[in-house]
Amino acid sequence: MHRHREGTRFGIGVDLQDGLLRAGAPGYALTWMDAKVGDWIVTPRRGKPVEIQALWYNALSLMGQWAEWLGEPSDGWLEAAEKVEASFHARYWYAAGEYLYDVVDGEQGDDASLRPNQIFSLSLHFPVLRHERWQSVVDVVTDKLLTPVGLRSLAPGHLDYKPVYSGDLRARDAAYHQGTVWAWLIGHYMDARLKVYPDKAAAHSLLTGFHAHMQEAGIGTIGEIFDAEPPYRPDGCIAQAWSVAEVLRAHLLTREA
Repeated sequence: MHRHREGTRFGIGVDLQDGLLRAGAPGYALTWMDAKVGDWIVTPRRGKPVEIQALWYNALSLMGQWAEWLGEPSDGWLEAAEKVEASFHARYWYAAGEYLYDVVDGEQGDDASLRPNQIFSLSLHFPVLRHERWQSVVDVVTDKLLTPVGLRSLAPGHLDYKPVYSGDLRARDAAYHQGTVWAWLIGHYMDARLKVYPDKAAAHSLLTGFHAHMQEAGIGTIGEIFDAEPPYRPDGCIAQAWSVAEVLRAHLLTREA
């Protein structure tokens, strides 16, 4: 935590002006959207990615809470969390689309690409996104990114959107986070959705696509990724641990008692 505050490798560190966590270094892709072909960073996200702020806010909030529980000095964690929350509210709202910027202070300024990373702003234990914007984010993600087998990594209509994951290594990596559906994101989508729409039965019904999938590729398990358009052909690892874990967690989360 102190290293992130003071700065560490790859340009990772807190911007003292707004308290947000910045990251980025030439030749590196530092977030989970890390596809790289030679020197080509497919999804450049240098700057302040939205999900990193959500995770940083949770880390700060937890450190403050733990210090309080243990009777130890707070070390300014909660004050730092308050600064992050205020800056996030001021910086990340893309009013024209009624959703969140994917990156602010990036190489090309603020990036309004519609991606699933914003769901972390309200899915985590301490939501950095203010309550009045929860429904809009969930609705946009549901409308543009949700599929029967997870969330698209980029919304259709974007110039870089790739509906199919296929071809040679370069072509596949070009599509990896540019539309391709990721099953593991369904867990955080459900966390966020239930905060806005607490109907568990309706949420549970959105998982039925995984039942069919478990009969078509790695039998009885869940793959890594899928094409962004019907029939959502599976690809990548046929038995991906984070896909299995998050789909199972979403199943348990939405199952009626």
